[in-house]
Amino acid sequence: MGHGGDVIDELTSDHREVDELFERIQAATPRNSERKRLVDQLTIELVRHSVAEEMHLYPAVRKHLTGGDTIANKEIADHARVEELLKDLEGRQADDENFDQLVASLKTEVTAHVQDEETHLFVQLRQACSEETLEELGEKVRRAKKTAPTRPHPSAPDTPPANKLLAPGAGLVDRARDVITGRGK
Repeated sequence: MGHGGDVIDELTSDHREVDELFERIQAATPRNSERKRLVDQLTIELVRHSVAEEMHLYPAVRKHLTGGDTIANKEIADHARVEELLKDLEGRQADDENFDQLVASLKTEVTAHVQDEETHLFVQLRQACSEETLEELGEKVRRAKKTAPTRPHPSAPDTPPANKLLAPGAGLVDRARDVITGRGK
């Protein structure tokens, strides 16, 4: 979960971890409980990453990039689609008839979002922001991931200030549930 570096390095490291989890899911035996465990781990990583982006990255995009509101709104809409898929997967086991199709849809959405961020958004952000600003954003994102929720909450606010106020509380509850259930181990 914390990799260090500026915000772009931090989020790119997250993207590679997500890629690796998708590969591990694909390699796991179909209909096996290991696939569900890996999808739970993927969910934890994606939710923490998304919440941190919504709390800190997208407000910076709105502030520093020309057309930043449009860009941030598109990225948040991408997150909403991913979060709905995660919510649908949350209640399913690996032997559910729709499990593999939902995972495939999730991978398609996440891959497109990651590619867009890395080839467009991150390039623009690096050009528009000082290294100091990017480093500060990296620190904020790392701190946010430590308290962020670990489960999808599609109806939760996804823009400041409401998300900054509510996410840590939801994160605390989610982490308590995870400890009790053993999820994410």
